[in-house]
Amino acid sequence: MPPEPEPRSRVQPAKSPPTYSGVETLRIYWLPITLFAASLCFQLLVVPHFFPSSHYDVLGIKRYSSIEEVTKAYEKLSSKWSSGVDADSTDSFIKVRYAFELLTNQIWKRDYDLFGIDEQFDVTERAKVQENWTSISEIRLPLIAPVSFELKDYDYSLINPDKFVSMHESNKAFLVQIFSFGSGQCNQFLPKWKRIVELLDGVANTGLVELGDTQLATYLAEKKPSGQPFLRYGVPALLAFPPGCKSLKCLHRYEGQLSVDAVTDWVATFILNLPRIPYYWKESLAQKFLANTKPHKVKVIFFSKTGERASPIIRHAAKSYLAFADFAFVYWQESESSLWLNMYADSSD
Repeated sequence: MPPEPEPRSRVQPAKSPPTYSGVETLRIYWLPITLFAASLCFQLLVVPHFFPSSHYDVLGIKRYSSIEEVTKAYEKLSSKWSSGVDADSTDSFIKVRYAFELLTNQIWKRDYDLFGIDEQFDVTERAKVQENWTSISEIRLPLIAPVSFELKDYDYSLINPDKFVSMHESNKAFLVQIFSFGSGQCNQFLPKWKRIVELLDGVANTGLVELGDTQLATYLAEKKPSGQPFLRYGVPALLAFPPGCKSLKCLHRYEGQLSVDAVTDWVATFILNLPRIPYYWKESLAQKFLANTKPHKVKVIFFSKTGERASPIIRHAAKSYLAFADFAFVYWQESESSLWLNMYADSSD
């Protein structure tokens, strides 16, 4: 009987890897190569544009150098320019001059070093676009306008760490403004802040923290992954603790428009959870308010000559009596005064 044939092995011999020419390799790997090149260009060209070097780098000195070192560096650089240089050199001079002015002002330097605040930086771009300087001698100095800030305007509500703790322990909501005496934006916001404080009186505590109080300002500021404190939208920065909030975990940061109405409405609506009181025209008051109010409820109508939103104290009262009354606002117009007087005036006399 002939022997049975041996079974074939299932293991196939390994194939040698294919070899490609340079052109074929490029065809196969063109996509990852393109993506890598694009990423490299982004890192080298785009990122530096959006994350420019610091003002210390412009002067060629290390970060956090003293004012004396800033002055020496500026004098060394500025001595290289003459009044007959071209426009490209004037652009460079503007950057150097701006860095010098910013970093030799104690308050501006403090704000920049500790919190990265540089709210005047747009003056360098405006100078390039709006002015047609061809030599350094034509540049109007200083580039940064000084800020005239009256300390007494803020004294009444400045808070230190001890006062912050005592106000924070209250069960009331707490609105805080972080500001700087070197900020023109804070100076412009001052009249609005005073009005906001008046409108919140009785329903929320308010206070001001100056960046010079580095301990408290750093505690309230946001933190980068490195631990560096920063204020995302610069100053003034508004933040609020809801009633009963005792830590930063329940802190709210304001990101809206810096107007009296927007800020007070944010505090009343989102921090205090107070109801809004709608406005009605004479045509809609009867149909949408009076007709929809339940018979057992009192109807409370406020007349406003300004058209302003209901103040927080009125909204607080409305919330307290919401089970017993409904509230409405009507814009008062002199042309309609006789109509309202005939409808709602007290004729008991």
